[in-house]
Amino acid sequence: MASLKEIVTFCNQRVRLGEINDFEGAHNGLQLENNGCVSKIGASVDAGQRPFEDAITESVDFIICHHGMFWTHPIPIVGSNHIKMNTALNGNLAVYSAHLPLDCHPEIGNNALLAKALGLEKVDTFLNYEGTNMATVTLGPEGGREELSKKLKGLFPKSYQSIEYGSVQPKRIGILTGSGQSAIPHLLENDIDTLITGELRQHHFNIAQELGLNLYPCGHYATEIFGVKALAEEVAQKFQLPWVFLEQSCPL
Repeated sequence: MASLKEIVTFCNQRVRLGEINDFEGAHNGLQLENNGCVSKIGASVDAGQRPFEDAITESVDFIICHHGMFWTHPIPIVGSNHIKMNTALNGNLAVYSAHLPLDCHPEIGNNALLAKALGLEKVDTFLNYEGTNMATVTLGPEGGREELSKKLKGLFPKSYQSIEYGSVQPKRIGILTGSGQSAIPHLLENDIDTLITGELRQHHFNIAQELGLNLYPCGHYATEIFGVKALAEEVAQKFQLPWVFLEQSCPL
């Protein structure tokens, strides 16, 4: 057993919670407490009903999520919200959320870990939001676009997509996990013609043609599994607890 308070303090410090501004209503940090003790850590991209049920089945009592329970303020605890909240409360499940802080973290962030998984060297950042650059820039692989595409297909076999109108030998690659549309207007000004992201909109197909871009939307969910897994593993090691990734078959 470990103290909920000590685990939350560790998580807050590790993701630099007080330093990174997030979207209004994100409420990063501990969103729901349990009885104060933790015996098993869970990691999930989303704080959803099914992940909560799976966590309780796996005897998890502290779940780390990327997309938390709250995005607006206040939130009525009715309908599906009531069911989900009741599930967590009855299951003694504490819920911790880290959104943007777990995207841009230089070591355990989604962007950094995706770059590492692809064997790409980080050289820069861009896309400033409230004082912090949210996107990563890497060097292109020696094998160019063909090698990059092959690696992405291997890493994201179910969600890989490609829109290839940029260089066949990209020198600088942008990485922004999750939703990538905010990065598109800032690519060329940062000498980037290739973006790896989670999801885009239909009109970005035309923009890719018009601006000469390579765009790889590989799934919002799939590109954001890295950070919660890394943080959960670190917490488990720090407090000598077991941990589990609660995977969901999300195709988006």
